[in-house]
Amino acid sequence: MRSTGSCSTSLPSRVFGQLRLIAPSDWTPFLTNIFLHGGWLHLILNMWTLWIFGRAVEDRLGPGRFTLFYLFCGVAAGLAHALANPDSVVPALGASGAIAGVIGCYARMFPAARLVVIVPILFIPLFFEVRAVIFAMIWFFMQVVPGFLSLGSDTATGGVAWWAHIGGFLAGWLVTPLLRRRADVYRHYYRHEGIYGFLPDGRREGGQGPWT
Repeated sequence: MRSTGSCSTSLPSRVFGQLRLIAPSDWTPFLTNIFLHGGWLHLILNMWTLWIFGRAVEDRLGPGRFTLFYLFCGVAAGLAHALANPDSVVPALGASGAIAGVIGCYARMFPAARLVVIVPILFIPLFFEVRAVIFAMIWFFMQVVPGFLSLGSDTATGGVAWWAHIGGFLAGWLVTPLLRRRADVYRHYYRHEGIYGFLPDGRREGGQGPWT
């Protein structure tokens, strides 16, 4: 999620700040801003991240619950941003707060899953394999530090809505146990799907037959 200058998105000051005294509060943008982006690059990066983590999460939650989960995390992200910046007159938009919730859910359900990350060193891409829970904790730390540093700063020029990422991630992490379906209704994972012999959550496959 990014802070931007678009007037069609959520404005924290109209809900929690001084503008609420002269303009009526409008809560609907906390939902609608999830579907708006600041440009093609913003949209592509968000959808790419959603494609990476969202498929496995939807598979475990089911399409209906995943939709509600995604919207809930997006609203929670917008509220977290507004509460952290109550007097901001810069609207916020983007799906990254909701996607942060998907990352939190993925890390909680598949903590041992192995993710390949790219770290560029002097224009040379280096590839590392890390477990999902480690990746999520590092990513969350990288949001928390600038998030706290941004408190009290002038956000009139816009930028990254760090607290939307923090709020979305925490919402996804905390609500996952309430929405996760029973194991007996999961789609079966057969041996040919695990090229390296890993279960869907990243653990080593030990038995015979289909996986659940």
